[in-house]
Amino acid sequence: MENNSDLRLAVLIDADNVPYSNIKGIMEEIALYGTPTFKRIYGDWTKPTLSGWKGVLLENAITPIQQYSYTTGKNSTDSAMIIDAMDILYSGKVDGFCLVSSDSDFTRLAIRLREAGMKVIGIGEKKTPSPFIAACDKFIYIEIIGAQSEDKKEEAVQSRIRKPRSNKSQSEPESDDRIPEDVIKLISATITDLADDSGWAFLGEVGSLIQKKRPDFDSRNYGFNKLTPLIKAINRFEIDERDTGKPHIKHIYVRNRGGK
Repeated sequence: MENNSDLRLAVLIDADNVPYSNIKGIMEEIALYGTPTFKRIYGDWTKPTLSGWKGVLLENAITPIQQYSYTTGKNSTDSAMIIDAMDILYSGKVDGFCLVSSDSDFTRLAIRLREAGMKVIGIGEKKTPSPFIAACDKFIYIEIIGAQSEDKKEEAVQSRIRKPRSNKSQSEPESDDRIPEDVIKLISATITDLADDSGWAFLGEVGSLIQKKRPDFDSRNYGFNKLTPLIKAINRFEIDERDTGKPHIKHIYVRNRGGK
């Protein structure tokens, strides 16, 4: 899914199924894909278990929506969030939705929104059931966002104490065993799907098709900030960086070794 800062997004958060500690990082991640025009979070705010949200809601200008739990064992938050999502959809004021939850109950909602032409980004923990992940255009794991936030804090500390910044994650090549075999096969098959007669495929198109095949694919899951360094770390692919005639801009092509 391509980044588009002009995309108007409705951000709907299930307070019962995501931790509040990473909300700042989550909102920063969402900003990469568009501008949040609606920011709402749903829960029964009379519960002591949700008290930790108060501070972060004020800091991030997120509107809390009260939803009482009318029946023990039933999650009424889901219904309120789904109803609001449909109201926002029919208002015509957004181009996409960001559903922040680890609950599979939102699978049908994600499907319905995509049927209406909306872009749907899901954000949740790694325990999120696969049907919800598959129903989104893109799915991002909270654990990855949290790890990035910790890295930024460490970089800030290193900067303050004037120690050299470690570029280990970017400069040192990762071994193949860091990348699962099924991911390597996914990349290889996608290159084959898009390759020209010489076996070369444009990396931008490869990344887009991989995202469609597997919405939760993210280079950061395997320790890489971008797809290019991930592919460079796998010795089964060849990389060709072609000049475009513009300074600092190159088109990157990739093919399977022996792919002619």
